[in-house]
Order: sequence, then structure tokens, then C-alpha cells
Amino acid sequence: MRSLPKVLLLLLPLFAVALPAQSVISIANEQCVWHEGDDPTWAAATLDESDWRPFAEFKQPFGLTRIWVRCHPDLSLLQSQPQPALQVSLVGAYQVYLNGQLIGGEGDVENGYSSVNSIRSFPVSPGLLGSQPASVALRVTYRTVTFLGGISYLYTNDAMHLRAGSRPLLDALFAAAVVSRTLPFALPVLCFGVIGVIAVMLLGLYFYDRSRLEILLLSLACLALAGIRVNELCRAAMLAYPLPVCLAIIGAGNITLTVTEVPFFYALAKRRVPLFIQLSIGATSLIYLAQCAPIVFISSAALAPINDLILRPASLVLHLLFSLTPFLVFWRNLKVADRMRPLALLCMAWGAADFIWFAVELTGIPIPGIPNLFALWGFTLLGARGFAVAGLLTALLALMFREQRQVTEERAILAGEMQAAGDIQRMLAPSALETAPGLLIEVAFRPMREVGGDFYQCRVLPDGRQRLVVGDVSGKGTGAAMAAALILGGAAARDSDSPAELLAHLNRVLCESQVGGFATCLCADVAPGGHVQFANAGHLSPYCRNREIAVEPGLPLGVASALEERYEQREFELAPGAMLTFLSDGVVEARDASGKLFGFERTLDLSSQPASAIADAAQKFGQEDDITVLTLTLAVEEAARA
Repeated sequence: MRSLPKVLLLLLPLFAVALPAQSVISIANEQCVWHEGDDPTWAAATLDESDWRPFAEFKQPFGLTRIWVRCHPDLSLLQSQPQPALQVSLVGAYQVYLNGQLIGGEGDVENGYSSVNSIRSFPVSPGLLGSQPASVALRVTYRTVTFLGGISYLYTNDAMHLRAGSRPLLDALFAAAVVSRTLPFALPVLCFGVIGVIAVMLLGLYFYDRSRLEILLLSLACLALAGIRVNELCRAAMLAYPLPVCLAIIGAGNITLTVTEVPFFYALAKRRVPLFIQLSIGATSLIYLAQCAPIVFISSAALAPINDLILRPASLVLHLLFSLTPFLVFWRNLKVADRMRPLALLCMAWGAADFIWFAVELTGIPIPGIPNLFALWGFTLLGARGFAVAGLLTALLALMFREQRQVTEERAILAGEMQAAGDIQRMLAPSALETAPGLLIEVAFRPMREVGGDFYQCRVLPDGRQRLVVGDVSGKGTGAAMAAALILGGAAARDSDSPAELLAHLNRVLCESQVGGFATCLCADVAPGGHVQFANAGHLSPYCRNREIAVEPGLPLGVASALEERYEQREFELAPGAMLTFLSDGVVEARDASGKLFGFERTLDLSSQPASAIADAAQKFGQEDDITVLTLTLAVEEAARA
């Protein structure tokens, strides 16, 4: 039983409509005249109106912002009414005078600011009802004319309506108007409320993974849609908040929707937004900014014809074209990965819903020979569009959550692979070097990626020789690292091989493994007294005392699969205190912003520098590949002992 009063309260506006018509005095426009300008003396009870024009024929001329309206109704019925009042329905700022006395107003008539509530009731003092017919005067300032767009055109009526009666009855009629205007929004508000919830969930998903730009764009588009519809509901309910705020919300919402919805489709498809689409988005945003001019310019009512004839049709045509974007983006890519195909189909369904909406809304613009379908189907389409978009976004959200889970799993797998690759990299480029007595070895390793193809090995053989193996596998990433690991593994337990024999063995290992690709490699054995033996399989020759120690390079490992490749071996004596420098091609192939190579001349000039200095110079010049520099120096005292 407690809910019964609430039910009666909701039904009150419906009962009010059925009350006798004579309880309310409707002031017809035929009883009114109007005059352009703003003269406070026009509020007088008696005024010569011979040069005033009939208000029934009023159409706001271009640029007109200030007018006065005078009416002469018979308000004698109000003398018997409790709480007599005058009700004004008008979009704009105004002051109301009864028989020369100010009884109320709405907004600021100086600058034209008003509120969204376009129906106001003003109490009338019984002392003002003596003389009949009465003189009702309105001082009106139009700051803006409705450009709100969308469904607002269906329930917005800028024409002036005046009524008089008892205040409770007028309030009931106001409530009836609110109910009749808001009831059609029941389904759309529910649907777009769901869209708003989806937007919040998408924001949470984006903050979980900020690399997903498409999620951020979709969430902002959903928030814009929800904000526009909620604002329309508030305006239909005539809540008392400033009209410029209402216009700002609509302008900001449309601009946000414009700059996020279309880029979302491209971001989802991992494609770049074409230049002509970017220019169209910019043009549409400028149109909405121009429509927001009523918030800035006092005389902005003058922009109404420009809006109705140019701006609004242009924005609708552009949005109609934007609705085709999902088809442009995904139609040729329906053979995408299975997990992307449902997303593409949902996006195209969303575009189809938008296309129907904007195509029908275009008929709301007076076009000869085309009926106004928007006036007939607008609210129905709004509900259908809201239901369709909410359903599509719900499914889209579910699919994106599923995709996000898959991406998370793939990243976890990738993280494990990268950890394993890191272990391989530490084997290819160990930080601890096994060094024979009397030798100084320095290594500078600068991988281009997390895992590189360069490798090196420093071992002391049982007879005291220092063995160095330096190489570079073709390719990048984990595949190159695995091939390098295979080569280093093949070099184990081959201590009795000479450098040339070791390279021949490694060539067979790489060919028989069938891992693909090839590798350059240089092997050198340094005896305690400085005697050096080395062989080269396609690698850069070493440097000593700023000159290249050349040897026939031979074929890289893994190239000669059908024959036993033999590698030439060279021997020389390393002088006490001399430094032998080995490096990978990442040094000479470093390239600056202009495309100039680091080159062999610079490498030769720096070849006597420490390994870190050579690597740093090449890296700063412009690294494009893995950089490895290894230097070996024979101590003077070790050479003397030998």
C-alpha cells in the first residue's frame, strides 16, 4: 500500500490532461503582435501598436536577437482561480510583464543566457487582474536557436506558447509535458546506459593494458554516445540547467565521437587512418565547433540559418559517410584471422546501424520531394539504434576481453621464451671470460635486440693455448641465437683441432643440423709466447697495430653443404704489448641518419682503441646490427718469459 501514493503521483499528469479545458486560458498567437528591438517602455499597459506586426506570422529573420511581444487576452477567469499564474513556453531569455508590471522572467535578457527548462509558471497578483482585456508583454532575447541535432529536433519547439490558470493545474500540465517528452526515451536510456557501463569497463581494460589504443578509442566513443543521450533526456525532462552547458555537452560529445569512432575501426584493424579520412574528421569537428558559437557570441542567433542550411546538413552527410568506414576497413580483410573475423562483422553491423540512422535523419532537413521520415520514425529508430549498438558493443566487449586474455597468455609464453633466449644469450656472450696467463682480453657486446646473432667464446686449451671463436649468424632473434648456440656446442671437445680443422667441423655441424641460414666465424689460437694461428670462414679479418691481418676468408659456415670445405690457416707472431682486435660487421655497417656508413676506414683508425671505445663509437654513429668487439693483448713480461 505504501507504493500507491507514488503511483497516483505518476498518474497525476495524465489526469490533468483530462480536466476541463475552460480551467486553462490559452493565449493564441493571433492575440499577439511583435516588434523588433529592445525598448523598456514597450512594457506599458497602454501602447500604440499600430506599427507592430501580427505574431501569428512571426518567423525569426536572419540576425534577429531582440524582440518584444505584446498580447491582449481576457484573463477575467483568473480572478476566480486559486493561486492564479501565467505560464510561458519559450526557448530564450525573457521578462514577463502583466499590465505594465514585471511578474517574472527566465535567463538574462542582457546576454541571452537561459536554462534548458523552457516552460515556466509565474504567480499573478489578483490586483493586476482588474482591467480586461489584460496586457501581457514579453521582452525576449534570443542567444541561440536550437542546433542540438539528433532526436532533439523531434520534441523541441521554439515557438512561444502562453497559458493562464491556477498554479497547481499549470504545474500538472508541466508534469504531463515532461512525462510525454521523456517516455519515448525509456528504451534508449536503458540501452545507452548499458553503453555507458561498457565504456567504464573498457576504460578499466585499457588501464590494464595501455598498449591497446583501440580500447581507449572505443571507450571514449561509448562515453560520448552515452553522454549525448543522457543530455537529451535531461533536456526532454526540462531540468533547470543552463542551455549553454547543454550545448557544450552536445558539442563536446559529438566532437569526441567524431575523433574516436572512425579511428577505432582503423586501430582495431592495425591500419593507419588515411589522410582524406583525417581531413574529413577535422572538418566535422570544425563544424561542431562552429555550432558551439552560440556559447561564445552574444548575437549568435544570427548563425541559425547558417546552421540549418549548411552546418547541420554537412555534418549529417559526413557522418553518413563515416558510417561506411567499417566496410572500407574490413570488407577486403574478411579473410583475417579467425579471432578477428567476429570483431570485423560486429563493426560492420555497427556501421550499418549508424548509416540507417543518419540517412533517415537527413530527411528531417526540408528537401523538396522527400518526406520527413525522421519525424515519423525518429524515436523508434533511436530505441532500435540504442538496442542494436548496446548489443553489438556488449558482444564486442566480450570478444575483446577474450582477445585480451589470449594476448595475455601469448605474452606470458613470449616472456618465457625471452627468458630462455636470455639464457642462450648469456651463453653466446658470457660476462666471465676464461683467459690464459699473460693475456688481457676485453669484450664489448651491444646486441641490436634482446637476443642477437653475434657470439664469441674464450677458452684455455689443455696445452695452455688461448682459443678465441668469434662469429655472426645470419638473421636476428631467437632463431639466430639457436644457430649460434649450436655452433658453440659443436666447438666443445675439439681441443686437438687446429683453427682450420675446427671451422671445417663446425661447417659440417651446421649443414647437417638443417636449421637454415649461415654464419661467419673466425677461430684463433694464441700460444703463451704470442704465436697466433687463425682461420676465417667469411668473417672480418682481425686488426693489429692499425692494419688488417688478411687471410683467405673462405665460405661462411653452412653454405657448402655438398662438399668438404677446407679453410686456409695463417700464422704470425704477436709482438709483446701488441693488441689483436676482432669485431663483427655491426661495426663497419653502422649508419648515420643521412645513410652514411661507419665504414672500414673509421674502423681501421679506431682498431687500436679499447673494445668498449670502438663499440661505443659505432653505436653512437648509428647502430643497425649487433656489435661485438673483442681485443686480446699480449703482456710484455709473458713474451719475455716465453
